[in-house]
Amino acid sequence: MSALSVKQVRRRFLLLHGLRWLPAGLIIPVLILLMQERGLTLPQIGLVATAQGILVLALELPTGGLADALGRKPVLATAWVVNLLSLGLFVVADSVALFFAVWALQGIHRALDSGPLESWYVDATLAADPEAKYEPGLGLAGTVIGVAISAGALLSGGLIALGPIGPFSALTVPVVAATAMQVVALVVLLWLMVEVRPARGASALRASVREAPRMIGQAFGLLRRSRVLFALVAVELFWGFGMVTFESLLPVRLAEVVGDADRAAALLGPATSAAWLVSAAGAALTPLLLRWPGAAPGAALLRILQGVTVVGMGLFAGPVGVLIAFLACYAVHGASNPLHTGLLHRQVDGPYRTSVISLNSMMGQPAGALGGVALTALAAATSISTAMLVGAVVLAAAAPLYLPAWREARRKPVPEREVAELAPTG
Repeated sequence: MSALSVKQVRRRFLLLHGLRWLPAGLIIPVLILLMQERGLTLPQIGLVATAQGILVLALELPTGGLADALGRKPVLATAWVVNLLSLGLFVVADSVALFFAVWALQGIHRALDSGPLESWYVDATLAADPEAKYEPGLGLAGTVIGVAISAGALLSGGLIALGPIGPFSALTVPVVAATAMQVVALVVLLWLMVEVRPARGASALRASVREAPRMIGQAFGLLRRSRVLFALVAVELFWGFGMVTFESLLPVRLAEVVGDADRAAALLGPATSAAWLVSAAGAALTPLLLRWPGAAPGAALLRILQGVTVVGMGLFAGPVGVLIAFLACYAVHGASNPLHTGLLHRQVDGPYRTSVISLNSMMGQPAGALGGVALTALAAATSISTAMLVGAVVLAAAAPLYLPAWREARRKPVPEREVAELAPTG
């Protein structure tokens, strides 16, 4: 890896990052509607989706040391092979059992995929130049994610508009394209990603596995000792539950308003593309929000505002109104992430930072699984709008959990520059 310059490492990292998220952009507009087309009811969709949340919850922390022990490339390559299997199965899945397997494979993929590429980039950059700054590349990664998902969603809408191709329905075509793109991404990964250091082998893997329970226990110990940290992590429970409204129910709501699933999916392509762009724009407002009203009060207000946007998605009568509320929801979502993550980072340091951040991320998985089951069942029993309104209330109900961080900040102000530097990359 020493033959590569810092710029070459960064280019490879950003290219691989874009290839990682492009298939996701292709899938997002059709994910729920295709399962409905294959005969699944909303409660069944909520049930099969729990497989991902359960497996990520079970594997996220235990696999934290896997890439360090075996090497980043083999772990990431395995993750992308699992994603390829998931997408290939999604093309042909036509039963609850098969879709459960699709989501289970996605859970394994997400657990393995979390971290190795970024860790490889940092190590490779420092190997090329120990004095180099790697933060700019990590910042650009967030932009690449938005652009890649936007491009994939836009392409997905175009493919759906073309109609059925051969044996594949209009909603299946983007999944086929995503599968092909994942093959390309895997080949490029094997070609471009060169390990900075050798893998440490089976003994290091066993040591990492033995160490994981202690680190998890200490991370939970921090939650018990800090009311602020406990409240911030608890926000993720409400957030994960409420996100089901705009990730899973919105496509169904749009199909209900439009009156045709294929047309709704075609609209969702460019709408999702625009949503990720406005999400990036929302994140760019972080410095302004830090100046007024501040990180904690700003995060609290955004939780309430996001609930309001979901109410709009549930109540507006026409597709234009629903999509405007959808875009507003993603703008708020993009603005919320940097504030929340910055508040978390200020509560931990040293060896516990990764464990606590992973713990925060994990909390959203069971909450999302519960929201998927509860809100889809409620939608089937009542209406999509009712389920979205309940989800909106849950999103807004997280706002008071930022009060402990707000009180602490008033006692001990933190320079706004610190939070701006902690804005997440994806």
